Amino acid sequence: MLIFIYKNKLQDAYPNISVAYQIYLTMPVTSASCERSFSKLKLIKTYLRSTTEQARLNNLSILSIENKIARQINYEDIINDFAAKKARKVNF
Repeated sequence: MLIFIYKNKLQDAYPNISVAYQIYLTMPVTSASCERSFSKLKLIKTYLRSTTEQARLNNLSILSIENKIARQINYEDIINDFAAKKARKVNF
């Protein structure tokens, strides 16, 4: 439709339509990921009864939102990598 307006040089005749189409075409297709983030955050807050600190709540919400990536993590490799590192405890 926007191409039709510009090919027939109708943008001066209908400037508001042209601007509206440009804005419409730059909008994201869906806002489901944003809505999903807020619903996950609400579920986590309800579950934890708002007794957690903000940093922990942020981390839990990221894990819940990105659960597909979190499920692919190989925890054995992480544990072995952590165990192979030198002790970080400082002796006084």
